Amino acid sequence: MRPRFSPSLSAALLAATLLAACGSSTDSGSSTSAASTSGFPVTVERCDRDVTVESPPQRIVSLNQGTTEILLSLGVADRMAGAAGWTDPILPSLAEENATVERLADQAPSYEDLLATEPDLVTASFANTLSEGGVTTPEKLAGLGVPAYLSAVECEKSDFGAGDGTRDEPLEMESIYTEVRDLAALVGEEQAGEDLVASLEDRMAAAAAADFDGTSVFYWFANSEAPYAAGCCGGPGIITRALGLDNVFEGEQDEWPQIGWESIAATDPDVLVIGDLTRRSQTAESGKAKIAFLESNPVTREMTAVKEKRYVLLAGAELNPSIRTVDAVEKVAEGLRDLGISAS
Repeated sequence: MRPRFSPSLSAALLAATLLAACGSSTDSGSSTSAASTSGFPVTVERCDRDVTVESPPQRIVSLNQGTTEILLSLGVADRMAGAAGWTDPILPSLAEENATVERLADQAPSYEDLLATEPDLVTASFANTLSEGGVTTPEKLAGLGVPAYLSAVECEKSDFGAGDGTRDEPLEMESIYTEVRDLAALVGEEQAGEDLVASLEDRMAAAAAADFDGTSVFYWFANSEAPYAAGCCGGPGIITRALGLDNVFEGEQDEWPQIGWESIAATDPDVLVIGDLTRRSQTAESGKAKIAFLESNPVTREMTAVKEKRYVLLAGAELNPSIRTVDAVEKVAEGLRDLGISAS
């Protein structure tokens, strides 16, 4: 589920930052030797826009955890000027690289702070990060000569306006692989992109060999008052189909519709897949807080899965569509086996 941002801009500071961003040179020690200049310029078309990078970017800024983890996996930490938009700690395998990248904000940086990094490529996982009401728009950045890439996964949505958006067709892993390849092309690391995709494909094939024969699940991302539940077609849909599960809200086209607890309890799912987030922007973020709510609320405590403590915890970054979707499939399969649910 994408975070909700409401940055405020100061006109005076914005003007000063624009002047600094437009008038300064990128003499921070990075050089185009970090990536081959062959093959540039590169153009990627997404969301009905051309994203063109004239030469290997040296000051990349990622505004969401999903694109950050892809970029780090491609080996370009030394060419990243900042990252923001976190729901969870970084993947342990990327912790060393991430430690070298400036953390601009836990959620959204201001437009001024973004410009102060003097970016030459901006990436984002969610439309509401890179749009009106978010950090900035691709059009504003284009006016400064800064290309901006929005995830291929997000561009497939049929409606960005309804909550976290609506999908007419189920998301597939191929769209996540497309995002990896897009970013790899834009930063001049195509082979690293292909290697990453191949690794993800191998892991996905192994994890999806398990079939849990229609075990019913409810996915809860966050918020105890009006919980965000997974609909049919986002990241959790990939988990559901890969493992032969039955999402109790499969009929919902919105990516993360808000559904009342009475309706959720009435489905009485076999297992609850729970977001274990470390951010602090909504109620019941952590897995511990969610379980405490479920076991004390008079409606939810009567659910069979709550009585029998059938919980599988996932990081928020594993419930959002990203390279961590493969981790999510592996963890849900392992969690179901730990609960004594056998796979065919």
